[in-house]
Amino acid sequence: MSRYSKEHLFSVVDHTLLKPEATWPQIQKLCDEAMQYHTASVCINTCYVKQAADYMAGRVPVCCVVGFPLGAMDTASKCFEARTAIENGASEVDMVINIGRLKNGEYDAVREDIAAVKEAVGDHCLKVIIETCLLTDEEKIKMCDIVPEAGADFIKTSTGFSTAGATFHDIELFAKHVAGRCKIKAAGGISTIEDMEKFLDLGADRLGTSRAVGLLTAE
Repeated sequence: MSRYSKEHLFSVVDHTLLKPEATWPQIQKLCDEAMQYHTASVCINTCYVKQAADYMAGRVPVCCVVGFPLGAMDTASKCFEARTAIENGASEVDMVINIGRLKNGEYDAVREDIAAVKEAVGDHCLKVIIETCLLTDEEKIKMCDIVPEAGADFIKTSTGFSTAGATFHDIELFAKHVAGRCKIKAAGGISTIEDMEKFLDLGADRLGTSRAVGLLTAE
């Protein structure tokens, strides 16, 4: 018997649709489901932020991705995208780090990239996608320091568009090394209710998935 109710599980889900071919009717359906089941947010690409924000009229927060999915854009471009999203009604921004800079050992550059986007979004929530499947454990641990140092609100595992998604190991690693300095989001490949519950047990505060409604409403 789960100690998590369906209502609680919905409440920590960023209900997600990030496919490049997503149409407005599909986004509208995502918003309808989010409002019906009271998810934490809808997570969408920036082109639909204004429509979704207007459509839901504040009933569910709009989260959007910035510098997605590669993270290899320059900082000014990420900041412009983030500011525009907030102006269009986004409440939360999930940005991708510059993975190549991290691999180069350019830690100050990675930190400054995140800090600049945080400045652009102001008091709004910033989640930082580090794309764990492309990193060593040493690099993940380094990001557990850099993300809170840069002022971000969450460290997040994955885009869902690379070689793999969230793992239990990654969330255990985050929980140990973030040590409460920022929150944790597991995203990418979450495919069962048991996965959802285990990620929460291990320390995740938010879950990014497109499957929540299907999983939690199945007979």
